[in-house]
Amino acid sequence: MDTDLTEIRPLERHVDTLLRIELAGGDCLLLAIEAQGKKDPDKRSSWAYYLAHLYAKFRYPCVLLVVCRDKGTAEWAAEPIHIGLENHPSLVAYPLVLGPHNVPMVTDAAKAADDIPMAVFSAITHSNDHDIAGILDALAKALLAMDANAAAVFAEFTEAGLGATRARDIWRNLMGTGLSHFRGIVAESFRDEGRIEGRVEGRAEDILRILTVRGVSVPDEARQRVTACTDLAVLDVWFERAITALTADAVFDES
Repeated sequence: MDTDLTEIRPLERHVDTLLRIELAGGDCLLLAIEAQGKKDPDKRSSWAYYLAHLYAKFRYPCVLLVVCRDKGTAEWAAEPIHIGLENHPSLVAYPLVLGPHNVPMVTDAAKAADDIPMAVFSAITHSNDHDIAGILDALAKALLAMDANAAAVFAEFTEAGLGATRARDIWRNLMGTGLSHFRGIVAESFRDEGRIEGRVEGRAEDILRILTVRGVSVPDEARQRVTACTDLAVLDVWFERAITALTADAVFDES
């Protein structure tokens, strides 16, 4: 077999949502979220790839969270993914699964406001439930009481997670009325800025990670210069130099 594992042709792989969670102790973890509406055998190999790729790229602990709208799909998604021999797997992935069987129905606006992420997951996992209108209404009222930019993120994530269901039509109706104060230009600009900021931050981390893995010393001044840069084009140049640079200064060399 060929020992070269380089991908010859580009493969597009996109996780539904990727979050970097900063923990109280200063550590970070990556939360890869997948909304799964039905059983799909091909997804299991993709999920294993996502985790391996994310860990190789960022070296953060990675958690795969699969959100399902029915118990059958949730039970299927929760099965461990074994790669290797049956009695000695080389890699095992254990998805963390949320579904209507283990997520409560949050129909009270006050409770939704106390835990917005849980209220969002409640809406997604119970999107086929007959009480979904009450769940969505409680979530909408809770979002109205919080910062518009943060609310826009949760609102968009909810819509994506609801998929092609009747619940999404209800949610869009709510967003077109009660949530219109952050649904428009503010939310759109926030998403655009968030994408750019995320790419800038990710590229800076890539540069520092490459230098660290290659054993190149990175003084505090150089680290600060990388993390303070907000020009993605400049960071892309530094990233390419970091692959072969023998010193941190060589990354910034303009000669």
